[in-house]
Amino acid sequence: MQLRSEQLEAHLGRNLSPVYVIHGDEPLLALEAGDAVRAAARKRGFTEREVFEPGRSFDWSELEHALGSLSLFGGKKIVELRLSTGKPGAQGGEAIARYAARPSPDLLLLVSLPRLDRATQASAWFTALAGAGVVVDVYPVDRARLPAWIAERLARQRQKAPREALELLADRVEGNLLAAHQEVQKLALLAPQGEIGVEALREAVANVARYDAYGASEAMLEGDAARYVRIIDGLHGEGEAPTLVLWVMSEELFALARIQAGLAARRAVDDLLRENRVWGTRQRPMKSAAARVAPAALERALAHAARIDRAIKGVGPGEPWDELLKLGLELQPG
Repeated sequence: MQLRSEQLEAHLGRNLSPVYVIHGDEPLLALEAGDAVRAAARKRGFTEREVFEPGRSFDWSELEHALGSLSLFGGKKIVELRLSTGKPGAQGGEAIARYAARPSPDLLLLVSLPRLDRATQASAWFTALAGAGVVVDVYPVDRARLPAWIAERLARQRQKAPREALELLADRVEGNLLAAHQEVQKLALLAPQGEIGVEALREAVANVARYDAYGASEAMLEGDAARYVRIIDGLHGEGEAPTLVLWVMSEELFALARIQAGLAARRAVDDLLRENRVWGTRQRPMKSAAARVAPAALERALAHAARIDRAIKGVGPGEPWDELLKLGLELQPG
């Protein structure tokens, strides 16, 4: 079974599988998913816990022994396997697959991984884990969903805020979900239950946004000029290299061009997204841009990107960061 992290709580209220695999690229949500599994297991009598974090010289027989032995005190046991690299190697993969083929009802195996590529998800050991239990996919909360995410967290502590206040908080914590979580918790201490006004929220919340080039490309594709300018200014202020930013933007522009050409040839958009390796949260803004951006505007943007590349190398006119700001406006609606 495969679940998104937001579906896990409802699942755990009904069932407890012998195996859970949590993988993704949002540390806060992955941590909360693991906590939810452990809490559900404890309620069902899993009172002991062993944790393994394999390094280069790890002896996989230790894991197999833990998985093959019951609690000394007759209770049920949680065995955690934390694979920080996402690669157990041949010996580890075989050990994992052997256990997943015949999991014990008195053991719960909880495996934590970073986001895995499709090839690794197709491996024998991962396929065996997926067949034995539940795979929890943890995706980042993108900017469009962040105000609703904040509102849901505020509701847990009997607070709410108007849309303007939610947008303000989202702007200040964009790209840093752990900071968003901390700021929401801080509001529980600084503000009373009920509605929090814009000014009260502005005074209470720090500006802890963490910008990245992929956020800039998303804003560009969505035609969100204000967010694009804010991210580019933030990247410049944080000392990011314009070369990396331009590379990310150019890759998205070339992918957009290929997808538009495929759509013009009446090909299915999902096939085109897959061919161009546009996965997860990147799909929505790419689809939006493919339907909205005029091919002539896209051509101008690609030509502009080439000029910025020359400016970065010192063989063309223009200040790279100023030109990157202008580049994002090439695809604005209207």
